[in-house]
Amino acid sequence: MIPRHGGNRYQASLRAGCAPEEILDFSASINPFGPPIDVGELLRREPELLTDYPDPEAWELRNALAKHHGVDPDWILPGNGAAELLTWMARDFNRQGGAVTLVDPAFADYERALDSFEVPILRQPMTIPEFDLPALPGGIGLILNNPHNPSGRLFVRKQLESVLEDYDLVLVDEAFLDFVPGQETGETESFIPLVAQYPNLVVLRSLTKFYSLAGIRLGYAIAHPDRLARWQAWRDPWAVNALAQRLGTLVLAQDDFRLKTLAWLQEERAFLSTAIENIEGLTPFPSTVNFLLVHSNSSIHSIKEKLLKRDHILIRHCGSFELLGDAYFRISIRTRAHNHQLIDALKAHVS
Repeated sequence: MIPRHGGNRYQASLRAGCAPEEILDFSASINPFGPPIDVGELLRREPELLTDYPDPEAWELRNALAKHHGVDPDWILPGNGAAELLTWMARDFNRQGGAVTLVDPAFADYERALDSFEVPILRQPMTIPEFDLPALPGGIGLILNNPHNPSGRLFVRKQLESVLEDYDLVLVDEAFLDFVPGQETGETESFIPLVAQYPNLVVLRSLTKFYSLAGIRLGYAIAHPDRLARWQAWRDPWAVNALAQRLGTLVLAQDDFRLKTLAWLQEERAFLSTAIENIEGLTPFPSTVNFLLVHSNSSIHSIKEKLLKRDHILIRHCGSFELLGDAYFRISIRTRAHNHQLIDALKAHVS
């Protein structure tokens, strides 16, 4: 069975016959430097984060996010990871009626969410290996991913803005945009500035990847307050726990951590990409984020199993992405020492 997500070190350890902490995980695209907050010290200082009910409105976090993006707090809804918010987006698509256009290859959780509300899916394939966007026909709903997962390509917003006129409801997933330096192209390509102008637009963001909080589960949606109020009424009363809310607020103030991450990523991504390109049979694709998509001339299944069982290294098989299958895998960018381990193992197993 091909996993639909990366990052399951426990499951991988069972197959590798080792402890979970022995797995070197390249399958989940998480910042290797975080979290930038000492969680243990935070809990000692604020034990009420575990003993008190969380704020169901998450006002402290919403105000911090509003300041971060320059929008009103009423236009922000934090969620129990982006996955929870995808579920409510799918329910909204269901209310609209009709099919939702997915640009393939696409993150598998889009399909999970849409299937949960029996929303028909209209697939529009990208050109492979260029990963160019297809012509989009217009219609009821659309989900776009920018930067694109799994290719790592960043699309220019100006080339996509017309879709907001062509579809009744549009979701733009910007979960990895934090990894693109703002002074270059990062936030300039965000759809957030257009939300006030287009009530049919929802922008989805994540705090878990850049700040290494995947276990906490924390994402947020930016959209018209009427839509977000409806989502809030649908969900559980305490969807975002108190620790997640507090950590989200704190990490947004960590400017030094952000600058350190962006400087490291630019250098380390270039190093890892060049090293993989020098392995015969492997071709990495250009990326703007913290992961690389790699094409292999031989079976990924065989390589993945050897890496896991012999080296305790976990990579992301891309068979769950439509159009890719057994010829592609995805790896996160990790520290130089970890990247050297991966490169040495790949050299030993790729023929």
